[in-house]
Amino acid sequence: MADQADRITPEQIEAKLRGLKSDLEGRADSAKQTLMPVAIGAGVLVLLIAYLLGKRVGKKKSTVVEIRRL
Repeated sequence: MADQADRITPEQIEAKLRGLKSDLEGRADSAKQTLMPVAIGAGVLVLLIAYLLGKRVGKKKSTVVEIRRL
């Protein structure tokens, strides 16, 4: 049978999970600092492209109405 030293206790599992959690939180914080400027730049780029495409479509489909006095 298994010796007393071979058994895994709930405290050991909890300690291991706390260690993993702190490691993941550290990685998430560093990734957040890296990805935030990239996400902001991508958002600005998408807005700029949408604006330029909308401006182009507006010129293509705009109607010119000419009013003359008789």
